[in-house]
Amino acid sequence: MATILFWTAFTCIVYVYVGYPLLLMLWRRVVRRPVDKRYQEVSVSLVIAMHNERRNVQAKIQNCFELDYPADKLQIIVSLDAPTDGTDALLREYTGQGVEVVCCPVRRGKAEALNSGLAVARGEIVMFGDAGQRLEKSAVRELVANFADESVGAVSGALVLLGAHAQEAADGVGLYWRYEKKLRAMESDIHSVPGATGAIYAIRRSLFVPLPPGTILDDVVVPMRIVLGGKRAILDPAARAYGVAIRSPGSEYEKKKRTLTGNYQLFAEMPELLVPWRNPIFVQLVSHKVGRLVVPYCLAALFISNLFLLDGLYRTVGFLQVVWYMMACFAWWASHRGESRLGKLMAIPYAFVLMNWAPVAGLYYFVRGRTLGIWNSAAVERTQEGRIA
Repeated sequence: MATILFWTAFTCIVYVYVGYPLLLMLWRRVVRRPVDKRYQEVSVSLVIAMHNERRNVQAKIQNCFELDYPADKLQIIVSLDAPTDGTDALLREYTGQGVEVVCCPVRRGKAEALNSGLAVARGEIVMFGDAGQRLEKSAVRELVANFADESVGAVSGALVLLGAHAQEAADGVGLYWRYEKKLRAMESDIHSVPGATGAIYAIRRSLFVPLPPGTILDDVVVPMRIVLGGKRAILDPAARAYGVAIRSPGSEYEKKKRTLTGNYQLFAEMPELLVPWRNPIFVQLVSHKVGRLVVPYCLAALFISNLFLLDGLYRTVGFLQVVWYMMACFAWWASHRGESRLGKLMAIPYAFVLMNWAPVAGLYYFVRGRTLGIWNSAAVERTQEGRIA
């Protein structure tokens, strides 16, 4: 029994992190669906939901003004979710410059802020963005060009996480995000991505259905509804937004915990996603999303079963597991003593364990009914100070 449990857990872990990418590589060689991308200038509504974004709002609006797209075809909408830090006051100076502000005096969460923004959107295409990321000048033009293909209903841009010297981050979270983008690019080539990048994505306005209150992952719910409706949700790496990579594993853990709580919410509210004949990207969704939720329990099963198998290869694997988790514990202890630089040797197992504890914490939050749908991005940014996204 211990042997079966060990190899089942081992196989699942290897499939999620290695086997699935290899499957996508082979699959893409057999089935590849290029997009008929043609540049066009249709009407676009850019919707940005904000709560307390006093530090970011002016730079974000200026960034929107600098976008390479005809001003008469670009509607800029800021949907405010009961700000308390003066964000609304700073936005008043832009209302005469083409920025439309929708303000709710009662805190309702990002999903309802987006619903309010969409209610006044006039564009044929609706683009979503976040306050903390900078859009490349050509971002709107690149996204819109994909909608010349009638099979496309949603387009995700690429978030580039910047590290030191304004270069793309190549370690820690930055390295993980590069891996994630390669997966999404292959999924997009085959059919669709199981979710968009919240900082930069667009949809056909006619396909939008108001989000349920408390929705955590709008950037997964919206495109997956479109995929279930028969259209594609693709990734276009040429449409870019820029953010800052988080240096602290603890800060990234908080973001990951919220995201994974949202995944449980997603499957509870959209069970049809787990029905193979309803979901055209069932294999991608299960391998990419569900697999990440299952891995922590497989890691636990691998370790526990290994305690009963201590001969030959099993002894070596058991020793390596003990060393790995001891390194993670030491890094956790050091970080709580104020050590900001752990070194890659300690930081990698620490980050790995934290990221795999996040699905367990996410399940706890979901089962207990504790909502993370009201998101304070400014608070997250404060935890990222001192970081290298």
